[in-house]
Amino acid sequence: MLQIAGLIIVLLLVGGGLVLTAGPAAMEALPFELALIGGAAFGTVLIGNSPDVAREAFAGFARAFRGAKWQRADYGDLFTLLGTLMRKAKRGGFVAIEADIETPEESEAFRAAPRILEDTAARTLICDAFRLMALDLADPARADQRMEQAINAQLDRRLKAVGALNTLADALPALGIVAAVLGIIRTMGAIDQDPAILGAMIGAALLGTFLGVFLAYGLVGPIAARYAQIVEEEAGFLDTVRAVLRSFGEGVAPALALELARTGLPPGLQPEAGPSQPVKLHRVA
Repeated sequence: MLQIAGLIIVLLLVGGGLVLTAGPAAMEALPFELALIGGAAFGTVLIGNSPDVAREAFAGFARAFRGAKWQRADYGDLFTLLGTLMRKAKRGGFVAIEADIETPEESEAFRAAPRILEDTAARTLICDAFRLMALDLADPARADQRMEQAINAQLDRRLKAVGALNTLADALPALGIVAAVLGIIRTMGAIDQDPAILGAMIGAALLGTFLGVFLAYGLVGPIAARYAQIVEEEAGFLDTVRAVLRSFGEGVAPALALELARTGLPPGLQPEAGPSQPVKLHRVA
């Protein structure tokens, strides 16, 4: 993966430079400085955020390297699932899909898309939208408003986690300075030592500043930026659900609702038009 390759390059170049230029005292101090700055950084995230946001922020480190959850195949499964439910509802009314939306874990349509079934946000969005359309046939816009609220709530929670990572990146240089000051205080306590010893101690102290700046701009900042992109990409999956069901609620035929949503996706995520979203071309005389 591209992000892992980038991480390896950064660590090799910066870490290699540190090994070649730092003295033995700095290398001996490296674990302590990392533990000090890392522990303080962990604490600042816990102080400044709710438990859910902090948990989401820490999970963002892994998500940044794993990539977005929804791929092209998942969009194909989504269109097949929505097409099946919409056609059943159109033929037999919403009562025909009542079992599907009330107990999705027992629905053949949902079981054919296991990743969607396992995802609480996507599954709940689909079921709630159909349920609202069934309860309020005269106002399909109500279901669209509910979907918008649900997507915004999901997006807001995850963007707070992105903000927490950005705040951490901003704080790391200052935490590095704190670590450096502690090293200088230790050095001043040994001011009567040989200049060579003092030089090594000062170099080890400055290691804190180096680590704070490196972690902020070389790791946490880029990870926060990548995670923000992933949040937006995954929100696009829920937006696709909303686009399809909004069209269906407005009376658009299921095949056309799916095709309109499909063509609005980025080329790399567009599933091929198939039985669930047929495209019919008519010759103009």
